[in-house]
Amino acid sequence: VIISLIRKLIPDVARTPCEIVVIAAFVTITKMLTEAFLPELYNSLGVFLSLLVVNCIVLGRAEAFAKDNSVVDSLLDGVGNGIGYTWAICVIALIREILGTGLLTFGKIFTFLPFVEIPVLKFGSVNLAMSFFVNPAGGFLVLGVVLAVIALIQQRAEKKKKFKKVAEMKKIIHEEAK
Repeated sequence: VIISLIRKLIPDVARTPCEIVVIAAFVTITKMLTEAFLPELYNSLGVFLSLLVVNCIVLGRAEAFAKDNSVVDSLLDGVGNGIGYTWAICVIALIREILGTGLLTFGKIFTFLPFVEIPVLKFGSVNLAMSFFVNPAGGFLVLGVVLAVIALIQQRAEKKKKFKKVAEMKKIIHEEAK
């Protein structure tokens, strides 16, 4: 209903992010109310309420791409995004686990694999782990740093391309001047 009321006020390029914000707000309110008034239901649902927002992000992105592209392109985009989201979640989880617990933990995924903890940030009796990173705020901080590093890498690659083009143009001009 809220989205229907505001859809004419929002430009097409901002429609999907605005829809996600509205859905995220309602999911958060529902999650808080469930936790306050129905704690047993909240405990049984666990993380799945929060995953509704992630689901909306993925579906919103897929819908935005699929409306202007072919089925094959949409399929490839979906597979690529799925792999990308998986890698992003794994990298962020790995960083958070190492910084937050000081351990690299391999759980018992299959029955024949043992549970293994490798100390990474422990030196003798000194544990350099910072429990802040296992909390949601630590996740946001790690996400921000990872995004900043990616932006820096992209920025440097773009500069390198520009310098290469300028060097090629100088070479062409120099050769023509001969």
